[in-house]
Amino acid sequence: MSDANKKQEKDYTLEVDELLPQAKSLAESGKLQEALDKLFALEKQSRNASDLKSTTRLVKAIIELNYEARDYTQLNSSINVLSKKHSQLKGAIQAMVELAVTWLEEVRERDGTEKWLELVETLRTVTEGKLFLETPRARVTLALAQHHESLYRNASGKSAISPRDSLITASDLLIDLQVETYSSMERREKTEFILEQMRLLLEVARLKDSESGKKDDKDSLGGGETEWVKFKVQSRKVNEQFLKEKENEDLRLKYYDMMVQYGLRHHAYLDVANYYYKVWETPSIKEDTNGKGKAALEHIVYYVALSPHDNQQSDMMHRLYNDSALEKLEVQYNLIKSFTTPELMRWPGIESVFGPFLRTTDVFQNDKHWEDLHTRVIEHNIRVIAKYYTRITLTRLTTLLDLTPNQTEETLARLVVAGTVWARVDRPAGIVNFRNKRSAEDVMNDWSSDMQKLLGLVEKTWMGMNAAQAAQSRVKA
Repeated sequence: MSDANKKQEKDYTLEVDELLPQAKSLAESGKLQEALDKLFALEKQSRNASDLKSTTRLVKAIIELNYEARDYTQLNSSINVLSKKHSQLKGAIQAMVELAVTWLEEVRERDGTEKWLELVETLRTVTEGKLFLETPRARVTLALAQHHESLYRNASGKSAISPRDSLITASDLLIDLQVETYSSMERREKTEFILEQMRLLLEVARLKDSESGKKDDKDSLGGGETEWVKFKVQSRKVNEQFLKEKENEDLRLKYYDMMVQYGLRHHAYLDVANYYYKVWETPSIKEDTNGKGKAALEHIVYYVALSPHDNQQSDMMHRLYNDSALEKLEVQYNLIKSFTTPELMRWPGIESVFGPFLRTTDVFQNDKHWEDLHTRVIEHNIRVIAKYYTRITLTRLTTLLDLTPNQTEETLARLVVAGTVWARVDRPAGIVNFRNKRSAEDVMNDWSSDMQKLLGLVEKTWMGMNAAQAAQSRVKA
């Protein structure tokens, strides 16, 4: 039963008004326990009478006297005891917890981390499992997680917990809280909390990857793969429509920065290009045409060029090519133009024209990215050849692709399996066939279509001749 549905049997306002000054005077004179006993006695009466206002004033007064006396043992005990009292009013517990939360920073600065941790653990214990205290619990837990992360950042070797365990503890503390379901937390605070969960998962994943030496092995079950999976799950809880609002640009940039890191770890180049596109669409970024806006647009070009060919990649590349903003970036514009033009891109020429500039960028300093660009160029060339040739010798194909025979067959086989092109290799004859054998139905369908076009032309011509004859007859008449 909620506090609002409990009928108040008696009003203890006058008794509380009289007792509070007395209790404060007793505490100041060194008789803290006597003051607390009087407050606890009246608190029981007001609680049993369902007097929410008086009960709230009393529980707050009890913990305030303990706090002012710097008696943290008594303070933590009082918070625990008051929260567990029979028929304790929710409003009173909530007011008590919220008041204690405001003291946390002052406790840490004045009395040290040990006392701060004791109060934090008390508040976490009191708020556990109580829906009406979910928001204070989340805030206290966030503060505790940040404390453990600071132990990882400022590791001195004196702590009983290793820096690695401190970081993992910080992440585990936050990930246990499902803030997206909290009704009492504001939307922006929820988003900030989820982004903090994602950031810590990212830190732990990288740490475990570096320890296992498998940071580029996305199929491995070892390393930080568990954290990467959790990261992806958490990322889906962020409402991207909410991030589009102008006042949330800082959250938008933070979110997509982490998503870029996730995409790069899994070599999902098209996803990375889309994330950079979201960044570029941010008004403050797009307006900065010579700074962050330019950098974002350049990265979109690089990663869409690195992406394997499919309908989505092709659509994005053509939209980029037609965007007037890209024309201001000569190198990037010409790179996209090369991929959108159905002509061969000989790798030695691409390497000599674009290489000196691209190899100085943060993207293509990575040898893996440069190798992937070479692969995309080869795949582009195979698609162009398949468009213009029905049959070609393997030797000629190898020459056009600037590859060895084995590399040519391997690349061609990969594109065939992916469904990008249709091809069959006659190895004894050394011929590659790019045209599938047509069935009788396909031939008949094409013949039927051609006949319809022919009959349409005949009908149009006949009508034209009739019109000309009729006009000539009128002239003669």
